[in-house]
Amino acid sequence: MKLLTFLGTLVLLVLLCSPGQAQESGTIQATASVVASLTVTGSNNLQFGSVTPGTPKSVDKATTGSAGEWTITGTASAEVTLDFTLPTELSDGAAATMPISFSTTDASYEDGSGGGQAAPAGVINPAIVSTLNLSGAGDMTVWIGGSVNPGIAQTGGNYSGDIVLTVTYTGG
Repeated sequence: MKLLTFLGTLVLLVLLCSPGQAQESGTIQATASVVASLTVTGSNNLQFGSVTPGTPKSVDKATTGSAGEWTITGTASAEVTLDFTLPTELSDGAAATMPISFSTTDASYEDGSGGGQAAPAGVINPAIVSTLNLSGAGDMTVWIGGSVNPGIAQTGGNYSGDIVLTVTYTGG
C-alpha cells in the first residue's frame, strides 16, 4: 500500500509539474533602404577671364558661362548639406598669388522650384554649411561667383585655385 501511495503521488507530481504545451511565437524582419549614391560634378569653372593689374574683377553667380557650376544627383527630395572649401588666393603655379574672395551672397542653387541660374530657388552663403533638399527628381544645380583683386604690380600669367563643393546626405 505504501508503494501504491508513493507511485500515485509520483504520477500526480509529474502531471502537475509538466511544462505547458501551448506556445506561440512571432517573427519580424529587419529592413533598410539604401539611398542612391550622390554624384557631384563640376560642370563649369569660375572664369574671370583677363584681369588688369590694380583693377578688381567680379563674376556674378548668375553669369552663364563664367560662374562656377556643379550638378548634383541623388535620391529624390533627400536632405543634403552643401559645404564649400574656398581658396583665399589663386596661384600662377610658381611664386605669384592673387587674392580671391567670396561674399555671403556669392552662391545660389536650383532645386526645380526656381527659374534656373538667372532666377534660382535660393541664394546661399558659401562660407557656411547649408542644408537643403534635392529636387523631386533627385537633382540640384549650384552656382558660385566671386571677386579677384590683382595687385598693381601683379605678375602676368594664368592663375588658378581649387573650389571644392562637398555634398553629404543628412539622413533627415
